[in-house]
Amino acid sequence: MANIETLKKTASQVRRDIIRMVGAAKSGHPGGSLGITDVMTALYFSEMHHDPKTWTREGKGQDMFVISAGHLAPVYYSVLARSGYFPVSELGTLRKFGTRLQGHPCVTDHLPGVFAPSGSLGQGLSAAAGMALGKKIDGDPGRVYVLLGDGESEEGQIWEAAMWAPHHKVDNLVAFTDLNGQQIDGPTETITGIDNLSDKWAAFGWDVILADGHDFDSILQAFELAHAQNGKPKMILFKTEMGHGVDFMAGTHKWHGKAPSAEEVEKALAQLEETLGDY
Repeated sequence: MANIETLKKTASQVRRDIIRMVGAAKSGHPGGSLGITDVMTALYFSEMHHDPKTWTREGKGQDMFVISAGHLAPVYYSVLARSGYFPVSELGTLRKFGTRLQGHPCVTDHLPGVFAPSGSLGQGLSAAAGMALGKKIDGDPGRVYVLLGDGESEEGQIWEAAMWAPHHKVDNLVAFTDLNGQQIDGPTETITGIDNLSDKWAAFGWDVILADGHDFDSILQAFELAHAQNGKPKMILFKTEMGHGVDFMAGTHKWHGKAPSAEEVEKALAQLEETLGDY
């Protein structure tokens, strides 16, 4: 388990990876990826029980992760590579012809670490809930984690899965929402007004945990609380800031799906410490 200072340094490198990947591809989604970096860093380098050396698509004997908000692929690829699932140098191929690192993660290209594809929003929670029930049936002690977006939570299938999971008592399912208040068309409150998510999830029968998505103590405590085996699935609402770590990207939906120019890449990298070595 990494200590807080190590997690901070790793997160800085992951943010550098995101900027360089999306900048080189000239397309992608930097804003949300930067915003959820601290949570994903804590998940892969402290919370989850996983090992790239023994990884299998079935996930037996290990924790599993599903990224439902698939456009956040840059942060996902970075933590996978930095964890040892594939060479860090491959990050430079994001969205290029023939790459395994597609704009949304895909399992058909045999990319280690990816358990489920993600493209259309709203489907990952259903897949993760099924995986969690499968582990229950098999007597597998592993947990299943799934990342949702707050904008994505406007999707109807999210709430179908939200009803199904408590009914089947999959308390080994840990969902977490990137609560940054932004989506591609603007602030979430101006699109469908999806507010009071805490009350909504609690009403559906979930244990709801609130946490600061940029404070590692808060993040790790939230994951620890999610270990409770009480028959209820868990929903962690991580309050985050889109574009966190880069001043001109922070707090706005304008960088949801916009790639930085070469000049903007250098400006962003100047704000982020290189700690593990660029690819």
